[in-house]
Amino acid sequence: MVASITLGAAVAAIGAGIAILGGAIATGIAQAGIGSAGIGLIAEKPEEMGRVLLFLVLPETLMIFGFVVAVLIMLGAGFV
Repeated sequence: MVASITLGAAVAAIGAGIAILGGAIATGIAQAGIGSAGIGLIAEKPEEMGRVLLFLVLPETLMIFGFVVAVLIMLGAGFV
């Protein structure tokens, strides 16, 4: 059995992949800067660990937003 996919569905799948990829790259870039600055701060003031951890977790929302956009695209294209 051969599965056929329309051009619109293929473009939607590519768009969903780009949404997740963009969120992942943005999260990685943001966490790189925050992580290096956070390690420097923890080395000088160990009591600031909670604040650094909070700042390190905040960029993860970019990945969550990318995932939500990808799911919405896939729902709109009729994949799910």
